[in-house]
Amino acid sequence: MRIESNRLAVYTTVYPGVEKFLTAWYQSVLAQTDKNFDLWVGVDSLNPQRVIETLRAGAHAIHLITAAGSPAEIRQKAIEALVDEYSELVFVDSDDLLYPTRIEAARKALTRHDAVACALRIIDEEGRDLGITFGEACEQNPGLLLPRYNVFGLSNTAYRTSVLRRCIPLPDQCQLVDWLLATRAWANGADLYFDREPQMAYRQYHANVARVLPPFSAQQVVDATRRVVSHYRCALTSERPINGKCGDALREAYVRAMVFENAITESVATLDCYVDELNRQTPRYIWWWCVAHPDLEHIWRN
Repeated sequence: MRIESNRLAVYTTVYPGVEKFLTAWYQSVLAQTDKNFDLWVGVDSLNPQRVIETLRAGAHAIHLITAAGSPAEIRQKAIEALVDEYSELVFVDSDDLLYPTRIEAARKALTRHDAVACALRIIDEEGRDLGITFGEACEQNPGLLLPRYNVFGLSNTAYRTSVLRRCIPLPDQCQLVDWLLATRAWANGADLYFDREPQMAYRQYHANVARVLPPFSAQQVVDATRRVVSHYRCALTSERPINGKCGDALREAYVRAMVFENAITESVATLDCYVDELNRQTPRYIWWWCVAHPDLEHIWRN
């Protein structure tokens, strides 16, 4: 095992559909105030040479990790390699933009905390700021959110690798890698911190898996619910099942999500009514707030 004492790793994954955002993303990487990091790129179903050519104008060295398999398998391979090489790992998404102090702020926060996430300014597909901050209303203790919601994405988080090492391996079928990593870290007693100062621009467009902006369609709610239910299965029944008080909180949330899933899949009328009322609610800009909204239980708990 070789741990670099001063340099940290910055990791992203590239995949089909993200190519048009890569140049802007890489320019934001090059603009960092803290340049003492190694850049690692996981390549998912793209030609590695094409990726290098797209980013060739930059001065920062790029290290590629190529792997076949599910999205979770590719990220598992990358994390598994990097936790033995670095003491700190920063995750960023390749369709988003880093603010200039993203790495600097993450490094500073990791001197005091085990895992950190930052707020994000939401932008549209063309990069226009929508005037909305993701995570602005996050509780002081972000761990309180994790049984039902998430603010620790693979665009806005950084981990001490001593903590991250205890959060793998990832199940091959895991759909929400970010949420599972944060949940395992929380269950392992990690000190989690959420920085309300935005350090990333978060792009919302049609290909987002975890939509946070209304209006939501019925299909988007159904798809989100299936992913959330799958997340609980991974957290509770995979190779590293979560037990104890954290497990109890997750099981309660799991049952709640399954009741909701049954209600909206068994009745189109229930789903339509729920979606209509959901889109009238004051938005909460965190991931998965559209699933089993507590103020709408009267609709789906009949």
